[in-house]
Amino acid sequence: MNTHPTRRGFLGMSMLFVAGTAVACSSDPQGGSGSAGGKAKVTLTQWYHQYGEAGTQEAAKRYAAEYTKENPDVAVQVVWAADTSQYEAKLNAAMLGDDGPDIFEIGDFRYDMVKKGQLAPLDDIYGDAKSDFNPADIEYVTVDGKLYGVKMIDDVMTLYYRKSVLQKAGIEPPQTFDALAQAAKSLTTKDMKGLFVGNDGLGDAPYLLLWSNGGELIEGEKVTYASAAGAEAIGGLRRLHQDKSLLLGFTTDWYDPGAISQNATAMQWCGLWALPGIKKALGDDFGVVPWPAFKAGGKPVARLGGWTELVNAKSKQLDEAKKFVQWLWIKKAALQTDWAVKYGFHVPPQRSVAAATEALSSGPAKDAVAISQQYSKTFPITWSQSMGVDLVAATTKVVRENADPAKVLGDAAEKSQAALTKSLG
Repeated sequence: MNTHPTRRGFLGMSMLFVAGTAVACSSDPQGGSGSAGGKAKVTLTQWYHQYGEAGTQEAAKRYAAEYTKENPDVAVQVVWAADTSQYEAKLNAAMLGDDGPDIFEIGDFRYDMVKKGQLAPLDDIYGDAKSDFNPADIEYVTVDGKLYGVKMIDDVMTLYYRKSVLQKAGIEPPQTFDALAQAAKSLTTKDMKGLFVGNDGLGDAPYLLLWSNGGELIEGEKVTYASAAGAEAIGGLRRLHQDKSLLLGFTTDWYDPGAISQNATAMQWCGLWALPGIKKALGDDFGVVPWPAFKAGGKPVARLGGWTELVNAKSKQLDEAKKFVQWLWIKKAALQTDWAVKYGFHVPPQRSVAAATEALSSGPAKDAVAISQQYSKTFPITWSQSMGVDLVAATTKVVRENADPAKVLGDAAEKSQAALTKSLG
């Protein structure tokens, strides 16, 4: 589930062939003045997908150079993927052989990589810092009690709202789904819709509704989104469609701030990455809240995405690879802050680092950080794209065909269960 949809082209690339697959590589890989003939004794290969923000490639290379300066026997070769859409396919191909990257990042942490023995456990590099990480990030990379990754950035998604529009209507930021639906209906006019969750009228809503009513997508080895709580909550989305309070078919989708920035909607589900653009357009006339609890007894939620650093279990320099990951994503707070807010707008996963980041210290940004640390939910590591297709298809029938939620979700869950069972072996 790509939480950073926009990507820019990138410059100065030559090609490197890894495990028979062409990937883009920096034309000036970082090296160091090692003790043997002026060259490093160990060269680590670190893969990145192409980020959408200008300056990220240069930053990654700068971090690598700084590490080599502190550790002259270790060079880090930064490999930058030219085609983001093919990044994971190329990574999967490389990981099948013995010459895959020593260190790499991934957007959706996957159980099957652990199952295949492709990931090295990283418990030993966390140390006391483990308790400083967002608990959702720790849970996200934990398999059978072991930690298999380190979160690099958190992308929290929240509900943005126009302060002046809500205040003029005498409406408080919603704290329950009923209040959200009523607000969306009341705020809908001929010029503005009350709520935007996506051009299809679904977006993240199926997941948010499920979670906010105490439901889960998967528990253990069982698909559980068709529970009574799931059917009740996902059925609630039909109300928003029937009220005609949702903005549909806008020129940009939910992950872009255009709808709320251009006064097309009073409330919009979107990511923290959009906050600078919204502030530029609206000044201080906006706030953020989590997706509200479905009803009393439920819990507000915020979906948490981002990217995670992993270490190849087959790395020929495993200890050095782990030390570099520890240095960059656990020990170096200044570099973590630089990566999070100097080129885009994200939350450092360590709470102490986030608290010390000036750009996140006030206003809606500060509120979003608090939301990310209190209400975050991530997709289960056994969740797959095909299961997401099953759930969305069922939800579509609920909202557009007036189908019985329990029936269509039950049918979809059977398909998802078959996929899960196959994945678990």
